[in-house]
Amino acid sequence: MTRPATQAATARDIILEIVRNMREGLEPLQYSTLAPAIYHVYLHPDDLDRLRGLIPRIVEEARRALEAELDVLNRPPLGKRLKLSRKPGLQVESPVGGWTIELFENTDEETRPGDIVIYSELAVPRKAEYGVGSMTKRIATSRLGGELRSSQKYEEKPAAEAYATLTYEDDRGQHVYRMMKNQIVIGRGGRDYWTDVTLQTLPDVSREHIRLRRDPATGRFFLKDLSRLGTTIDGSVMPSSVEYAGDEKKDKNVEAELPQRARIGLAGVAFLDFRAGGE
Repeated sequence: MTRPATQAATARDIILEIVRNMREGLEPLQYSTLAPAIYHVYLHPDDLDRLRGLIPRIVEEARRALEAELDVLNRPPLGKRLKLSRKPGLQVESPVGGWTIELFENTDEETRPGDIVIYSELAVPRKAEYGVGSMTKRIATSRLGGELRSSQKYEEKPAAEAYATLTYEDDRGQHVYRMMKNQIVIGRGGRDYWTDVTLQTLPDVSREHIRLRRDPATGRFFLKDLSRLGTTIDGSVMPSSVEYAGDEKKDKNVEAELPQRARIGLAGVAFLDFRAGGE
């Protein structure tokens, strides 16, 4: 069945979908309600390129919208305001560490402009009798061809588990980064560039230099070069995923698979040692 065409996604559409995802993912406890804290938003490449300069503003206003929604959800019911009810409502708590919101390119070949897919995560407390692991509630919501969908699932994940480990050195010294999600961005970062691993080093390293992706189905890792001055894997130059026309940058979605252990070079001036699995 062919999905109907939709208009390009707007910044407001994205914010509204993030708020919807939060509502879908609420987890009631005995005395309070938890809300998802981490939101990964996937957009069609055209939508992401068009909105890239607005990403910091979108993230800022999405956080404000989530807090405003909590205020609405925590508003006392009419009966309580009229002092007709003695039972307090379950307050929805704002995440202790704040809201984490990231926007990514949707590499699914079937995605179209206007499609918005969001995956969020909520850490659910575990009772001692159920073991030492922690539970993560994952909420998926999407607007595909104008159709709204949502799903939820619970996963047990040991607290110490990491998908991969990166060891590197920059102007601040030596660092170890444990990769706990399926996609990260590495580079110098900046006001309009989100990076999970931010390097303080020479400007040869691009603000958004590489994207490291883990395929959840297979556990394999892939690296995408988004830079101007190149990336190497164990000394071999990998193909660039971008082409430039003046100041315009187009992502060709070219990736290279990473071995279980690899030395990643960024523009020949910064190096990261990659190892699949935790420490």
